[in-house]
Amino acid sequence: MKRRDALKSILAAAIGCATDRTVAAEPAIPVIDAHIHLFDPTRPSGVPWPEKTDPIYRPSLPDRYAGIARPFGVVGAIAIEASPLKSDNDWVLQQAANHPIIVGFVGDLIPGDPSFAKDWDRLRSNPLFLGIRYGNLWQRDLRLDIGKQGFVDDLRRMAASGGVLDTANPDANLIRAVLNVADRVPELRIVIDHLPNAVMPEDQAGRAEFQANLKTLSQNPRVFIKLSEIPVKVGNRVPTEVSFYRERLDALWNIFGEDHILFGSDWPNSDHIASYGETFRIVRAYVAIKGRQAEEKFFWKNSVPAYRWRRRAPDQPRGWQ
Repeated sequence: MKRRDALKSILAAAIGCATDRTVAAEPAIPVIDAHIHLFDPTRPSGVPWPEKTDPIYRPSLPDRYAGIARPFGVVGAIAIEASPLKSDNDWVLQQAANHPIIVGFVGDLIPGDPSFAKDWDRLRSNPLFLGIRYGNLWQRDLRLDIGKQGFVDDLRRMAASGGVLDTANPDANLIRAVLNVADRVPELRIVIDHLPNAVMPEDQAGRAEFQANLKTLSQNPRVFIKLSEIPVKVGNRVPTEVSFYRERLDALWNIFGEDHILFGSDWPNSDHIASYGETFRIVRAYVAIKGRQAEEKFFWKNSVPAYRWRRRAPDQPRGWQ
């Protein structure tokens, strides 16, 4: 064989190997962000949150979110209520209607309210309306409110129609309340948000009870948690090394396991501490070492049984059937 022919053969073999590797490479994992907020302070009626002095006081709408999140492989998101106004449920659904990146919305209604059943049935007729959030916000207290007349009955109504309950701002009292809800309405799906940033009891006995309650909740197949609000500020710096966060993330991962943990960015509230990219890189670095199966579950598969969202765009994975 002539030298030129030999070189051609070597080059062809090299290209073939490279092509084989390309074909064999695993596709990128699609991401469903299970916790974002939509609001527009420029509306004539304004917004109840955030305050005008807040750095995030600017329109936070689907197009802006898509421009920020898509470069990180995000193909869908679930909007979580950011207002106690009943009318804002319809406003968010209107924003989502023409933006397929929004695969669902968890709104705001008050169980036990005389109009709950009517409001729930009307909103739930829209397939994008997935459930409600209730917890330690808007001057509410799930621990106390569960005892109000009609509250548990309305949670049962939600569960019967496939709705989900998101919680808010976790602390020891809220986790006790969630445990109570799970006991009294065992058929209800519950998603606990922001646990990495929970307000922990200061005393040893309180911490032990907190951990015990989480372990009890982890045994419930209908309870999920979101790793959201992860970055924290230390002095004048926000650590971006995953090693800084690993211990507290491991504590939750070891309790709930890879089948009941979801990704949530908390955008744009997260911008108070870190950019979307910084937040995403921290959590991706943490989950990556757990293997592709765990990554797929965390970034999108677990969100399907938790929220039962349905696919709206060709680039989105298969949702609830």
